Amino acid sequence: MASPLLRLVVLFGGVSAEHDVSRVTAAHVLAAADRTKYELVPVGIGKDGSWIRNDDAIAALAGGAPLPNALDVTGTVVDPLVVLQGEAAGPTAPVTVVLPLLHGPHGEDGTVQGLLELFKLPYVGSGVLASAVCMDKAMAKRVTEQAGIPQCRWIEFRDGIDDAREIVGKAIETLGLPVFVKPANLGSSVGISKAHNESELDKAIDVALRYDGTIVIEEGVTAREIEVAVLGNTAPETSVPGEILPGSEFYDYEDKYVTGAAKLAIPADLPADEIAKVRELAVDSFLALRCAGLARVDFFYEENGRGWLLNEINTIPGFTPGSMYPKLWDAAGLGYADLIDRLVVLAIENHRRRVGFSTEH
Repeated sequence: MASPLLRLVVLFGGVSAEHDVSRVTAAHVLAAADRTKYELVPVGIGKDGSWIRNDDAIAALAGGAPLPNALDVTGTVVDPLVVLQGEAAGPTAPVTVVLPLLHGPHGEDGTVQGLLELFKLPYVGSGVLASAVCMDKAMAKRVTEQAGIPQCRWIEFRDGIDDAREIVGKAIETLGLPVFVKPANLGSSVGISKAHNESELDKAIDVALRYDGTIVIEEGVTAREIEVAVLGNTAPETSVPGEILPGSEFYDYEDKYVTGAAKLAIPADLPADEIAKVRELAVDSFLALRCAGLARVDFFYEENGRGWLLNEINTIPGFTPGSMYPKLWDAAGLGYADLIDRLVVLAIENHRRRVGFSTEH
């Protein structure tokens, strides 16, 4: 008797401002995953927090029909525990692995990962701590700073705690102009502004506060934007570095998802010794933040200045075929479908390691 297919529950959507980006990512992952290996179960999380199994996508996959470019969060409302664990039980029940493709808060920040831990389910990617810390740019900077990883100068603003006027003055005095203003807990360049003067800085802070109560203000650097893909658990591998060539003043949301003006250079045109340095820094950052499975580590490269500066780590990076993370691995000979398989294996490996620890005193 043939073994049952592994259930791969793909979570997408979510309640964050990156809801629509996640819908696109999920459609491409489902289209690429090997249907001879997996029973694919797409589950969307609505902006109201409801969990909805996408029956149309399941039917399309079963019938070999094409999927839309972005999955809708429509279908049958389901109980999270039931849909995650599956209705079958017993030794012959298929193994379930969860693939969270939830960008931003309430998905990439450790909240869903905590839920999956409670349900004792293997899932792709980093655990609760790493997810939470990497999502909060300010906390991630503190951890990597302690680990001795170089980064650009920055200050933090906490709404309701810090005085906005003092922070604006401090930013201009200590960081200079221009500066970048970012919500601490968001991605996909949502809510990010570049401020060239005091008035723009005031407006940038107001924009960022729409999305989060903690803001990171960073010095503007004249540097190349270089990204490295990391894959693995305790002994991670790195890809060759790739370079982002923005189509606008900086790599913003429009550039990433609307105009498509940004270009990707893979591999980045760098000397061999600098490639070795940035790959080592990517691993150091990954391990310092206790990441697992996958991450995209983003750097600034000041060729005639400080060299490599860590920008941020994304624990659930963009995963469409045109995204940097899968394209970097494709350049190394690891195709999109095979990359999904590797992530599933890593998820099971990491889960077995976690559940193997004793709970007895």
